[in-house]
Amino acid sequence: MAEFKHGEMDITEQTRTFDGFMRVVSRFVVACIVLLLFLAIFAT
Repeated sequence: MAEFKHGEMDITEQTRTFDGFMRVVSRFVVACIVLLLFLAIFAT
């Protein structure tokens, strides 16, 4: 069995994936807020 050594695994791909996911989620949340504000202002 291999010995575990903390911090030696290459996680660049996981970091890029997480950063992309957070970017998409952030933009979606901002779009939802803008849509809600638009509807609150202009809905009749």
